[in-house]
Amino acid sequence: MEMIADYEKTDLGRIEIAPEVIEVITGLAASEVEGVAHMSGGFVGDIAERLGRKNLAKGVKVEVGKKEAAVDVYLIVEYGYKIPEVARNIQDNVRNAIENMTGLRVVEVNVHIVDVEFKNERKLDVEEPHQRVR
Repeated sequence: MEMIADYEKTDLGRIEIAPEVIEVITGLAASEVEGVAHMSGGFVGDIAERLGRKNLAKGVKVEVGKKEAAVDVYLIVEYGYKIPEVARNIQDNVRNAIENMTGLRVVEVNVHIVDVEFKNERKLDVEEPHQRVR
């Protein structure tokens, strides 16, 4: 586990924040945004979750320096929401959460929409033919 070197020195010692902490903060902040169906962790992440391991950093990649952070978020949006609006809300929420909780300056929040989820798909009954006119 790689630590952020010399993040902040105090009279009592050094404060270090692991990149995994930034990943968890990012994942939780992105998940809070209305219109986000869920994070996308890819094939391996989905298998781990099915095995009962909750991954709060699912769908997140971070680059962390001594004073700055850049993040990439991969997620699935619910159908019916304006994707650019959801993405901007994610960027704002993630930036605010990281900066408020860690003091790091966020230089990038890249949002990758990988799919759209249809929550209320209406399934037509096969036995009843769909009536086109009345």
